[in-house]
Amino acid sequence: MRLTTFSDYSLRVLIYLGVREGRLATVSDIAAVYGISANHLMKVVHHLARHGYVETLRGKGGGMRLARTPAGINLGELVRGSEERRLVECFEADSSCRIEAACALRGILGEALESFFCVLDRHTLADLLVHERKLAKVLRFVPPARHAAATKAR
Repeated sequence: MRLTTFSDYSLRVLIYLGVREGRLATVSDIAAVYGISANHLMKVVHHLARHGYVETLRGKGGGMRLARTPAGINLGELVRGSEERRLVECFEADSSCRIEAACALRGILGEALESFFCVLDRHTLADLLVHERKLAKVLRFVPPARHAAATKAR
């Protein structure tokens, strides 16, 4: 199984915002750091805002930030909301699979998919931020407290 780019980008946006500790970020900021399309990110951010994961502020000085705490963002819920979950044709109501009536694949794959989501249900965005300092460094973000100390040292 492979997550869609949409889910991947959703997770990346939330990780980026989680590392920024409530500070505003723009789609352009996130796209530049990850080297991904700002157009794709716009759709992702719209979805995340519609579902209450991020809050957006328009206008000059606007941007986005997490609308919930990292511990309040469940990964299972997030991925369920951004994935199609159709692993094979027989998962659809209008399936035209010729062997569906005699095939056990749908049940086995359904069980596997449920197991996948059970694992995700046990984790939150906070679990993805356990290496926050390393993430901040990779994402080229210097928290203000450390930035101020670095400026004074110069």
